[in-house]
Amino acid sequence: MAFDVAADRYDAFMGRWSRLLSPALADLAGIHGSARVLDVGCGTGMLTAELVRRVGAACVAAADPSPSFVAAMHERFPDVDVREAAAEQLPFEDGAFDGALAQLVVHFMPDPVAGLGEMRRVTRSGGVVAACVWDFGAGKGPLRTFWDAAREVDPNVDDESGRPGTHEGELGRLFLAAGLHDVRSTALEVSLELDGFDAWWEPFTYAAGPAGQFVAGLDDERRATLRELCRRRVPDGPFALDAVAWAARGQA
Repeated sequence: MAFDVAADRYDAFMGRWSRLLSPALADLAGIHGSARVLDVGCGTGMLTAELVRRVGAACVAAADPSPSFVAAMHERFPDVDVREAAAEQLPFEDGAFDGALAQLVVHFMPDPVAGLGEMRRVTRSGGVVAACVWDFGAGKGPLRTFWDAAREVDPNVDDESGRPGTHEGELGRLFLAAGLHDVRSTALEVSLELDGFDAWWEPFTYAAGPAGQFVAGLDDERRATLRELCRRRVPDGPFALDAVAWAARGQA
């Protein structure tokens, strides 16, 4: 799934969460020193920035199918090898990397097993593949309040809970199906400080991701209804929002 939105709007919507997850995912993958590493589905570069901090821009490559995100990445990371490509067709040689990571991407891959298989292919033997996906299955992801309200507006809404990897244990099984071994699954927990309802709600109006696209597809009356339903669920003043992502790592 490509995200045809401006990079700064995606940053406001999900980038603020990706920034928090990035150190934990890089730790899970054991990225440090002079490892050569690939960020698959890099988006606007929150994980890329963490990888650059750890190993240097010359050792980092990134790929994403969204032209707007790739353009932003070239500006933000001029010394990183950034390619416009889907996970299922990575334009890199076999065994080119010590590690390949995918943050909040697997559930958007048209073919997750093929995408993870490509990540395995471009990772050297014994190298690490790691990924994480929000826990939509148990409703512990950062969008749970939004989707609870959205289901009142449209009971048939696609709340992302049916996407691959979003339930406990699913990501690890996808890793095994992609030919990875020594697979280990875990959960990553993060917490985001927000100034109040408006700071929480506004990014949903940017048409980013399934949630933003749902909002954009509503007429004015139903959008106002959704906003009010959300407002009733979110504190008026500053608050912290906790979220859980399922994560897995395996060896190529």
